[in-house]
Amino acid sequence: MKTFKGRVIARGSFEGEAVVSHGGVNTLATFQKSAMANKSAVIASDQNNPDLFGKNITGKALCLPITIGSTTGGLVIQTVCAMKINPACFLFSEHIDSLAASGIVLARVWENSDVIAVDCLGSEFLDSVSSGDRIRVDEDGTVTIL
Repeated sequence: MKTFKGRVIARGSFEGEAVVSHGGVNTLATFQKSAMANKSAVIASDQNNPDLFGKNITGKALCLPITIGSTTGGLVIQTVCAMKINPACFLFSEHIDSLAASGIVLARVWENSDVIAVDCLGSEFLDSVSSGDRIRVDEDGTVTIL
């Protein structure tokens, strides 16, 4: 077991599977195809992100450095949360970016989403976690790779 402590952006607890991206996640390219097709799960559609492409990320712990891409990123996160096809949590190794922060806050406030977000987990976090690992997130921002 390895434990990391981050800053809580959106409080909650989770235990489940991690999906890891070592590069920035383009929210529009990753989520849009599944959202537009009204799918019951997000299959990551960003072909430029080999860590995520083709993987189901709904209900998982999305471990990433930051989000990148279009200024619609916050709206995309809010939308997938409203559709209930979002990752259970966003675990950022770096400081959360403004687009992801806005989408997560809007989803929590306007969509009554229970999406979790923790940032500042550090680069060692992404070096230590792999897709498929079991992970636990505690309400105080402690993330444990089980």
